[in-house]
Amino acid sequence: MKVLPYDLLMKQLDISNVRQLEDMLINDCMYAGIVKGKLDQRRRCFEVQFAAGRDLRPGQLEAMIQTLANCLSTSDNLLLTIEEKIKWADSMNELNLKHKKEIEDKAEELRKNMKAEMEIRGTQDLSFGDDGALVMDFEEDRVRPKRRR
Repeated sequence: MKVLPYDLLMKQLDISNVRQLEDMLINDCMYAGIVKGKLDQRRRCFEVQFAAGRDLRPGQLEAMIQTLANCLSTSDNLLLTIEEKIKWADSMNELNLKHKKEIEDKAEELRKNMKAEMEIRGTQDLSFGDDGALVMDFEEDRVRPKRRR
């Protein structure tokens, strides 16, 4: 159809008023180059002068199928690569967690050994803080000198 009534367009496009229809025709269709035509507000219609076709020319179907097949193949390869990277990242994370656990176990064992050794030697001025760090209690007899200007 070369002349499209506004009422038909509004019904087909589910648009409630003429202003929205005209804005959509101008902004979304004409500026995008999909259609060219004239809006006739007096007759409440759109006169189509040009419309971009959606149909394929003969011989284009095979090229489109090949392009889509290439796209699918590339997407499959990308998906496999991503899955491999995820598996690698998971294995590295497991190794890091295992290593961290080993270090924490060794540190705890060293703390216990040091504490047991201190008890054997009778050292009372060494202890461990809440964070597991070695704390040394001592009192200083000397007085700090004042700063000179």
